[in-house]
Amino acid sequence: MTLQKSDFMWAALTISIVGLAMNHRLCADNEVSQPLQSYLKERTAEFDRIPTERKADLKKIADYVKTQSDAKQTSKLTFICTHNSRRSHLSQIWAAVAANYYGVTGVETYSGGTEATAFNPRAIAAIQRAGVSVEKTDDGKNPRYGVRFQKTGDSLICFSKVYDEAPNPKEAYCAVLTCSQADKNCPIVNGSTLRVAIPFEDPKVADDKPEEKATYDERCQQICREMLYLFSQVTRPRVGGIRD
Repeated sequence: MTLQKSDFMWAALTISIVGLAMNHRLCADNEVSQPLQSYLKERTAEFDRIPTERKADLKKIADYVKTQSDAKQTSKLTFICTHNSRRSHLSQIWAAVAANYYGVTGVETYSGGTEATAFNPRAIAAIQRAGVSVEKTDDGKNPRYGVRFQKTGDSLICFSKVYDEAPNPKEAYCAVLTCSQADKNCPIVNGSTLRVAIPFEDPKVADDKPEEKATYDERCQQICREMLYLFSQVTRPRVGGIRD
């Protein structure tokens, strides 16, 4: 078989593209702590634990992000639960981590509730055990926290708020309902261009019980796993118009 010059050019291009992709992932890995790197790799190995119907709902959000990216528009994701104290915060943080992990740019993540309370310390402890840095920046009934998952870049500022309260967007965003009560109470989310419900069980049921830590860790792992799956679908090539 005689190789043509074009064959070598295509081979070189393929190697270059693969090399760039690998270099990007190495750079991304180097920006996060070793415990968090290990945690994320464990969660990506668990995608088969996500039910098929839930994957379909997560893909709706992935398609929104991909469509926004193709149109050179920012993807704004607002995660909503009743009190903006546990599940919506965890979803906001893990979505930001997952976007970074898969190199998906132009994504902004937010969280809010149908009412405001405070970011629950038990949820904070769970995400800290996963390797995410959380630092309280002020006191009061509804403290603000700086959340950092990489060595460089700005922190996420997390505190409890109503879903359309600043700094959350008031229009042109995807509303992601993370609890069944918020899903029921918000059949229409004002200003959103897409509404998707992916309710998680509330770890609050285990508060002050022997299983409290394990329950919060389990919910933290589930949310991380599903946000990683979501953003894996943004970057995965379509086959026949459908991602597997």
